[in-house]
Amino acid sequence: MRTIKKTKWALVLSGGGAKGFAHIGILNVLAELGVPAPSLVVGTSMGAIVGGLYACGISASELTRFALEEFDVNRYLNSFVFRLTGPVGKVFQAGRILGSLAGRRGVDSGERILALLERLTGGKRFEETDIPFRCNAVDLVNGEQLIFESGSVARAIRASMSFPFVFEPLIEEGRCLVDGGLADNMPVFIARKMGFKRILAVDVGNFSIRSLDEMKNVPQIVLRCFDTALNTMNGMREKADLTIHAVSSATPFSFFRKKELITLGEQAVRENLSVLESFFGRGPVAWLARRRYRDCGIGWEA
Repeated sequence: MRTIKKTKWALVLSGGGAKGFAHIGILNVLAELGVPAPSLVVGTSMGAIVGGLYACGISASELTRFALEEFDVNRYLNSFVFRLTGPVGKVFQAGRILGSLAGRRGVDSGERILALLERLTGGKRFEETDIPFRCNAVDLVNGEQLIFESGSVARAIRASMSFPFVFEPLIEEGRCLVDGGLADNMPVFIARKMGFKRILAVDVGNFSIRSLDEMKNVPQIVLRCFDTALNTMNGMREKADLTIHAVSSATPFSFFRKKELITLGEQAVRENLSVLESFFGRGPVAWLARRRYRDCGIGWEA
């Protein structure tokens, strides 16, 4: 694919839990195509994890290797209730979760995840990243969205990924910080605010009509509420110049499908190379094409 080596553009990665493994696939193919590195990376929740590590200098190929060969979500959760399996495990798990919620802010403290992020980022601060990086979180104290642009990258990511109920909020400087997706699961506005006129977003959401059979327990109801709120906000948020959708039947907790989801991201790019070429192109023809091709991808419906 023909590209302009000095193109200034921003990459925005959505939240989505395990579905965010597709972001790694997107980065893989962009690297293969030889497109210029983004001048800014923005992410929320899982998008903040992938985007933050990428901005800190971890290549797409290394992210893939780590995800497939080293990453096991059970190794990085403090609460053993997430690691119980089988019918008996599920019953005991439910009791432990309900009992633990009475005296804490979440099922898991997030301490192991934070330690992993500190190691992978090399303890970098925002001022030290290879590519400028931003992520968001929500402060439950005042209800406001917080944009991270200084301090520890690992701690900012930990705040942005603090999915309510699952992880305890990050308590810092009088703030109670939770998942940035509660305010904006695709924070394109951050890149716009920083002056970027060419923004590529990756959306791994998959809101669709569901049956009552898929809403039988508390976790399913909580996830559906979260998805519904995000879908409602879609029409109000800032739009990217191009959004690549990588949509599947996976849930935010489908970590066992990581290889499939990475492949999905790769496929979403490979099947839309002409749109990507327009995004990175120069001149009036490419500009007009960018105005026309606002959305593409796999599993997405306008």
